[in-house]
Amino acid sequence: MHAANVRNATPLRVPLRVNSCPFAVPFTSLDLCARFCLSSMHTSSRTLISIILLCSGINTALAQDPSADVSHGKTFFQQNCAVCHADTLGPGNTPIARQGPSLVGVFGRRAGGGPNFNYTRSLKESGVTWDGSTLDRFLTNPSAMVPGTTMAMIVANSADRADVIGYLSSLKAPAEVATAEETPLPASRNKGDPGGWRSAAPGVKHHITLADLPPPYSTQSAGNGPDVVRQPANAALSVPRGFTVRLFVAGLSNPRLIRVAPNGDIFIAETARNRIRVLRAADGTWAPSVNRVFAEGLDRPFGIAFYPSNSSPEWIYIANNNSVVRFQYQNGDLKARDGGQVVVPRLSESHGGHTTRDIAFSQDDRRLFISVGSGSNVGEGMGKKSSDAIQHWESEHGRGAAWDGETDRADVLVTDPEGREPLHTFATGIRNGVGLAVDPQTGELWISTNERDSLGDDLVPDYVTRLKEGGFYGWPWYYLGNHEDPRHARERPDLAGQAIVPDVLLQSHSASLEMTFYTATNGVAVFPPDYHGDIFAAFHGSWNRTVRTGYKVVRVRVSHGVPSGEYDDFLTGFVVNDDSVWGRPVGVAVAHDGALLVTEDGNGTVWRVAYTKDKK
Repeated sequence: MHAANVRNATPLRVPLRVNSCPFAVPFTSLDLCARFCLSSMHTSSRTLISIILLCSGINTALAQDPSADVSHGKTFFQQNCAVCHADTLGPGNTPIARQGPSLVGVFGRRAGGGPNFNYTRSLKESGVTWDGSTLDRFLTNPSAMVPGTTMAMIVANSADRADVIGYLSSLKAPAEVATAEETPLPASRNKGDPGGWRSAAPGVKHHITLADLPPPYSTQSAGNGPDVVRQPANAALSVPRGFTVRLFVAGLSNPRLIRVAPNGDIFIAETARNRIRVLRAADGTWAPSVNRVFAEGLDRPFGIAFYPSNSSPEWIYIANNNSVVRFQYQNGDLKARDGGQVVVPRLSESHGGHTTRDIAFSQDDRRLFISVGSGSNVGEGMGKKSSDAIQHWESEHGRGAAWDGETDRADVLVTDPEGREPLHTFATGIRNGVGLAVDPQTGELWISTNERDSLGDDLVPDYVTRLKEGGFYGWPWYYLGNHEDPRHARERPDLAGQAIVPDVLLQSHSASLEMTFYTATNGVAVFPPDYHGDIFAAFHGSWNRTVRTGYKVVRVRVSHGVPSGEYDDFLTGFVVNDDSVWGRPVGVAVAHDGALLVTEDGNGTVWRVAYTKDKK
């Protein structure tokens, strides 16, 4: 067989019986058992074969597929997976906790069975054991193999999958890691923490300033991902007095960003299912009367925008993971009229890392803004550049723009609605700007941002802020003004004092996602007048904090377009206890009747909050 065909060949699969347990496995020839099993096989097949033996007390082992380019697999992992998954162990052979589980020793591990991570219920109940074949199927389409998983990364290219799987097979863990128990969190830290979940309640006020920031590493970096459970029978959401919150719709699949069309129809990105759903509900009702799939076959869609942004749009724009497409649209459409048009074919050269892309049009409809999150936590894989090279780079990409695998990432890009104007940066140094919104009063562009991890419980604050064109917001070298990230110490002295301090600092690790301005002035559910012009933001919740925080919707105070720096808890109650949550808010939107709609992707539901005081 020609070498060029080896990597894409289908592995030969043969039945084995080990200790009376039959199973089909791919083969290699690198250990004694494999040599025994291969002794009767034709030698020309051996370049295509790998073996997994699972038997009496012996840990599952996978010899490296000789066709896999492990070096490329490592590079691919660092650029696409490392923001969520660790490929090394920490001190004392402890798994390094990130937003996803450590992948050291993943081969032979039962899905949802690794230490020090709270997995989704769907993964824990899947019955999958990870080997080359199951990983290949999972990376090809995670939600198809395990419906309900929150894993969003798809590796479409078979050669890339083979290489990264080959790399993962080389990450061997000591035996004690596979059976490690989770380290209990200190009970003393569960009390008296103003940023912790126990302190959250409607009306609780927050105002974080630069003076409140601790030094880096004041606390250890925690791995405290949530165990997402079904809503307990006694669990209830809380809202301020005079408001009512009820379930609006259930049974959705990974509902994320939500936007309301001018006619009142409700569009939701079901990101993991690669589709957009549309709901229709009469004003004042607590459930939709229409529930349809509007468009499918997309690539991890998130952002949704209507154009022109008036009462009669002609297009609906969708931000995929690495492109922007649009569909012809008229008010009332429940199904896409056509197969869609590509407006921006590619946002960045790299894939993986943060995958959410939001979009918004300028107030005059002349500009299309696109947020693109970083591929890593803090630019770990970026190389070094000379001063001259940096100056040349920034002349083309903007001040503080990142490079290598982070090129055109950690920023907001801008083009025109037709995509004819070459993409260029509007603002840089924004680690993961998940939510975009244009203030209808001032026309200013705002962003809701997830900041970096692993500096301690109270670093670095997430933020909601107005964006300045040409502004640099620090990532990865600085944060919140002139605070240098110790992991990039002395690398960019030219940027000292250049990073803009955001307007509203949020509790670190809250994971602020979609934001929206409250604009309703009438309707059966309209909020009191003092809410008009304020912002609502959804906090998806922490994984990198000792005491859980987030899992709520907050109200950001804004007066005539100017934020005070304060925000209040508005919708709380998604946390069950120190270990478990039943809801993870993602999207917020104002309904046609003035109600606030909130998506959460933990159990696939949408909630409606209405002001009902003195209303029949």
